[in-house]
Amino acid sequence: MKKLIALTLLAALVLGAYVAAGPFLTVRAIRDAVERGDTRSLATQVDFELVRASVRAQLEDYLARRMGEGAATDPLRQLASQVTGAMTGGVVEALVTPAGIGALLQGRSVVRRAMGYPPEAGAAPAPGTPPVAFDPLRGATYRYVSASRFDATVQNADGVPIVFVFTRSGLRWRLTDVRLPVDQLIGSLTRR
Repeated sequence: MKKLIALTLLAALVLGAYVAAGPFLTVRAIRDAVERGDTRSLATQVDFELVRASVRAQLEDYLARRMGEGAATDPLRQLASQVTGAMTGGVVEALVTPAGIGALLQGRSVVRRAMGYPPEAGAAPAPGTPPVAFDPLRGATYRYVSASRFDATVQNADGVPIVFVFTRSGLRWRLTDVRLPVDQLIGSLTRR
């Protein structure tokens, strides 16, 4: 009987450790998939539909706030809102791809490049320099928000924090949200 209790406790401890390590294992799997260019493997670690929906909602919220209060009654503002809404969908589709997620995880400003700005100075390594090991969340801060949510925050190339949200379903962790500080990102682009 004591062996059964000990085995049960050991199994519960191992299962708990596996679940607690899950986000870090997922980050590693994403890093490896991006490094190899393996989009199929990346798709198993990232729920692109949820990430697209979140990023689209963040951009639409930003645009709605910029349109102002009179947008509901002004026909010209309504037309502008529809046009920008259609453009938002295209931007989201371009950003929330395996390559876009990889670039965000590397801390590069994808929005800056997507809007046609030149790459940041120093973005490419000097010729003859040995390649730096790929670390998608280098310098990130990690925290458990709950037993089924884990956040990793990284500073992008402009010093703006981007929060990657991992959620657990059963024993499996996946990247399900990317919280972009849209106001700061757009502000940093317009100041250049």
